[in-house]
Amino acid sequence: MNFAAFLGISILVIVTPGQDTALTIRNTLLGGRRGGIATAAGVSTGQLTWTVATSAGLAALLVASEPVFIALRWAGAAYLVFLGLQALRAAISSRPRSSQSAASPTRVGGWAPYRQGVLSNLGNPKMVVFFSSLLPQFVSQGQATFANLLLLGLIFCSMTFVWLSWYAVVVARVGDFPRRDRIQRALEATTGLVLIGLGLRLATERR
Repeated sequence: MNFAAFLGISILVIVTPGQDTALTIRNTLLGGRRGGIATAAGVSTGQLTWTVATSAGLAALLVASEPVFIALRWAGAAYLVFLGLQALRAAISSRPRSSQSAASPTRVGGWAPYRQGVLSNLGNPKMVVFFSSLLPQFVSQGQATFANLLLLGLIFCSMTFVWLSWYAVVVARVGDFPRRDRIQRALEATTGLVLIGLGLRLATERR
Protein backbone atom coordinates (compact mmCIF):
# COMPACT_ATOMS: atom_id res chain seq x y z
CA MET A 1 0.00 0.00 0.00
CA ASN A 2 1.54 3.32 -1.11
CA PHE A 3 0.13 5.45 1.67
CA ALA A 4 2.26 8.53 0.96
CA ALA A 5 1.05 8.64 -2.65
CA PHE A 6 -2.54 8.22 -1.47
CA LEU A 7 -2.20 11.17 0.92
CA GLY A 8 -0.66 13.34 -1.78
CA ILE A 9 -3.40 12.63 -4.32
CA SER A 10 -6.09 13.00 -1.67
CA ILE A 11 -4.82 16.41 -0.55
CA LEU A 12 -4.70 17.62 -4.16
CA VAL A 13 -8.26 16.45 -4.83
CA ILE A 14 -9.67 17.78 -1.56
CA VAL A 15 -8.20 21.29 -1.74
CA THR A 16 -9.32 21.76 -5.38
CA PRO A 17 -12.52 23.86 -5.18
CA GLY A 18 -15.68 22.22 -6.46
CA GLN A 19 -19.37 21.89 -5.70
CA ASP A 20 -18.77 20.72 -2.12
CA THR A 21 -16.64 23.80 -1.42
CA ALA A 22 -19.19 26.10 -3.03
CA LEU A 23 -22.02 24.55 -1.01
CA THR A 24 -20.04 24.85 2.22
CA ILE A 25 -19.40 28.55 1.52
CA ARG A 26 -23.06 29.08 0.63
CA ASN A 27 -24.34 27.49 3.83
CA THR A 28 -21.76 29.30 5.94
CA LEU A 29 -22.96 32.60 4.52
CA LEU A 30 -26.58 31.65 5.16
CA GLY A 31 -26.20 29.78 8.44
CA GLY A 32 -22.90 30.82 9.99
CA ARG A 33 -20.03 28.57 11.04
CA ARG A 34 -22.38 25.89 12.35
CA GLY A 35 -24.13 25.67 8.98
CA GLY A 36 -20.81 25.34 7.16
CA ILE A 37 -19.47 22.62 9.47
CA ALA A 38 -22.77 20.74 9.23
CA THR A 39 -22.44 20.87 5.43
CA ALA A 40 -18.89 19.52 5.71
CA ALA A 41 -20.21 16.65 7.86
CA GLY A 42 -22.89 15.94 5.26
CA VAL A 43 -20.36 15.89 2.43
CA SER A 44 -18.16 13.49 4.41
CA THR A 45 -21.17 11.27 5.07
CA GLY A 46 -21.86 11.14 1.34
CA GLN A 47 -18.25 10.22 0.71
CA LEU A 48 -18.48 7.52 3.37
CA THR A 49 -21.45 6.06 1.51
CA TRP A 50 -19.40 5.89 -1.69
CA THR A 51 -16.51 4.40 0.29
CA VAL A 52 -18.67 1.56 1.60
CA ALA A 53 -20.16 1.02 -1.87
CA THR A 54 -16.68 0.89 -3.40
CA SER A 55 -15.37 -1.47 -0.74
CA ALA A 56 -18.32 -3.79 -1.33
CA GLY A 57 -17.94 -3.65 -5.12
CA LEU A 58 -21.28 -1.88 -5.64
CA ALA A 59 -19.79 1.34 -7.04
CA ALA A 60 -18.30 -0.51 -10.02
CA LEU A 61 -21.73 -1.89 -10.87
CA LEU A 62 -23.23 1.60 -10.72
CA VAL A 63 -20.56 3.02 -13.03
CA ALA A 64 -21.19 0.19 -15.49
CA SER A 65 -24.93 0.94 -15.61
CA GLU A 66 -25.31 3.77 -18.12
CA PRO A 67 -29.00 4.60 -17.40
CA VAL A 68 -28.46 4.72 -13.63
CA PHE A 69 -25.30 6.78 -14.06
CA ILE A 70 -27.08 9.32 -16.29
CA ALA A 71 -30.05 9.51 -13.91
CA LEU A 72 -27.68 10.17 -11.01
CA ARG A 73 -25.90 12.89 -12.99
CA TRP A 74 -29.14 14.67 -13.88
CA ALA A 75 -30.47 14.43 -10.34
CA GLY A 76 -27.25 15.89 -8.96
CA ALA A 77 -27.22 18.67 -11.54
CA ALA A 78 -30.84 19.59 -10.79
CA TYR A 79 -30.12 19.70 -7.07
CA LEU A 80 -27.13 22.01 -7.52
CA VAL A 81 -29.18 24.38 -9.68
CA PHE A 82 -31.94 24.32 -7.05
CA LEU A 83 -29.48 25.23 -4.27
CA GLY A 84 -27.98 27.95 -6.44
CA LEU A 85 -31.39 29.47 -7.05
CA GLN A 86 -32.05 29.37 -3.31
CA ALA A 87 -28.83 31.29 -2.69
CA LEU A 88 -29.80 33.89 -5.30
CA ARG A 89 -33.21 34.25 -3.68
CA ALA A 90 -31.53 34.73 -0.31
CA ALA A 91 -29.29 37.44 -1.76
CA ILE A 92 -32.20 39.26 -3.37
CA SER A 93 -34.66 39.00 -0.48
CA SER A 94 -32.25 39.73 2.40
CA ARG A 95 -32.56 43.13 4.05
CA PRO A 96 -30.23 45.19 6.19
CA ARG A 97 -29.51 43.71 9.61
CA SER A 98 -31.57 46.27 11.47
CA SER A 99 -34.76 45.34 9.66
CA GLN A 100 -34.25 41.60 9.20
CA SER A 101 -35.80 39.31 11.76
CA ALA A 102 -33.87 36.45 13.28
CA ALA A 103 -36.36 34.02 11.80
CA SER A 104 -35.73 35.07 8.23
CA PRO A 105 -36.69 32.27 5.81
CA THR A 106 -33.53 32.89 3.79
CA ARG A 107 -31.32 31.56 6.61
CA VAL A 108 -30.49 27.86 6.79
CA GLY A 109 -30.34 25.94 10.03
CA GLY A 110 -31.16 22.68 11.76
CA TRP A 111 -30.49 19.60 9.66
CA ALA A 112 -30.81 21.38 6.32
CA PRO A 113 -27.06 22.09 5.77
CA TYR A 114 -26.13 18.51 6.70
CA ARG A 115 -28.83 17.07 4.46
CA GLN A 116 -27.77 19.30 1.57
CA GLY A 117 -24.16 18.19 1.95
CA VAL A 118 -25.17 14.54 1.84
CA LEU A 119 -27.46 14.91 -1.17
CA SER A 120 -25.02 17.08 -3.09
CA ASN A 121 -22.23 14.55 -2.70
CA LEU A 122 -24.42 11.53 -3.43
CA GLY A 123 -25.76 13.30 -6.51
CA ASN A 124 -22.29 13.84 -7.94
CA PRO A 125 -21.49 10.91 -10.28
CA LYS A 126 -17.86 12.00 -10.32
CA MET A 127 -17.58 10.78 -6.74
CA VAL A 128 -18.58 7.21 -7.52
CA VAL A 129 -16.13 7.15 -10.44
CA PHE A 130 -13.46 8.76 -8.27
CA PHE A 131 -13.78 6.34 -5.37
CA SER A 132 -14.11 3.24 -7.52
CA SER A 133 -10.99 4.18 -9.49
CA LEU A 134 -8.87 5.85 -6.78
CA LEU A 135 -9.00 3.57 -3.77
CA PRO A 136 -8.00 0.31 -5.50
CA GLN A 137 -4.95 2.04 -7.03
CA PHE A 138 -3.23 2.25 -3.66
CA VAL A 139 -3.57 -1.34 -2.53
CA SER A 140 -2.05 -4.40 -4.16
CA GLN A 141 -4.37 -6.99 -5.64
CA GLY A 142 -3.96 -9.27 -2.67
CA GLN A 143 -4.62 -6.43 -0.21
CA ALA A 144 -7.76 -5.05 -1.87
CA THR A 145 -9.98 -6.23 0.94
CA PHE A 146 -13.10 -4.54 2.26
CA ALA A 147 -11.22 -3.42 5.40
CA ASN A 148 -8.27 -1.87 3.54
CA LEU A 149 -10.44 0.00 1.05
CA LEU A 150 -12.71 1.18 3.85
CA LEU A 151 -9.71 2.44 5.83
CA LEU A 152 -8.45 4.54 2.92
CA GLY A 153 -11.93 5.90 2.32
CA LEU A 154 -12.35 6.84 5.98
CA ILE A 155 -9.05 8.72 5.89
CA PHE A 156 -10.17 10.59 2.78
CA CYS A 157 -13.55 11.44 4.37
CA SER A 158 -11.87 12.69 7.54
CA MET A 159 -9.47 14.89 5.57
CA THR A 160 -12.39 16.32 3.60
CA PHE A 161 -14.29 17.12 6.79
CA VAL A 162 -11.29 18.90 8.33
CA TRP A 163 -10.65 20.93 5.17
CA LEU A 164 -14.24 22.00 4.60
CA SER A 165 -14.71 22.78 8.31
CA TRP A 166 -11.65 25.02 8.16
CA TYR A 167 -13.21 26.69 5.12
CA ALA A 168 -16.40 27.26 7.12
CA VAL A 169 -14.51 28.81 10.04
CA VAL A 170 -12.59 31.17 7.76
CA VAL A 171 -15.66 32.21 5.75
CA ALA A 172 -17.66 32.74 8.96
CA ARG A 173 -14.96 35.00 10.41
CA VAL A 174 -14.65 36.99 7.21
CA GLY A 175 -18.42 37.08 6.89
CA ASP A 176 -18.86 38.53 10.37
CA PHE A 177 -17.68 41.88 9.04
CA PRO A 178 -20.05 42.30 6.09
CA ARG A 179 -22.81 40.03 7.36
CA ARG A 180 -26.23 40.84 5.87
CA ASP A 181 -25.09 44.01 4.15
CA ARG A 182 -24.41 44.73 0.49
CA ILE A 183 -21.18 42.72 0.41
CA GLN A 184 -22.86 39.79 2.12
CA ARG A 185 -25.61 39.72 -0.50
CA ALA A 186 -23.02 39.92 -3.28
CA LEU A 187 -21.20 36.91 -1.82
CA GLU A 188 -24.45 34.96 -1.60
CA ALA A 189 -25.35 35.85 -5.19
CA THR A 190 -21.91 34.88 -6.45
CA THR A 191 -22.04 31.54 -4.66
CA GLY A 192 -25.50 30.93 -6.07
CA LEU A 193 -24.28 31.57 -9.61
CA VAL A 194 -21.32 29.25 -9.06
CA LEU A 195 -23.63 26.44 -7.88
CA ILE A 196 -25.91 26.95 -10.89
CA GLY A 197 -22.90 26.91 -13.20
CA LEU A 198 -21.57 23.71 -11.61
CA GLY A 199 -24.99 22.11 -11.98
CA LEU A 200 -25.24 23.03 -15.66
CA ARG A 201 -21.73 21.77 -16.31
CA LEU A 202 -22.50 18.50 -14.55
CA ALA A 203 -25.64 18.07 -16.66
CA THR A 204 -23.87 18.68 -19.99
CA GLU A 205 -20.48 17.03 -19.56
CA ARG A 206 -19.74 13.53 -20.76
CA ARG A 207 -18.08 10.76 -18.78
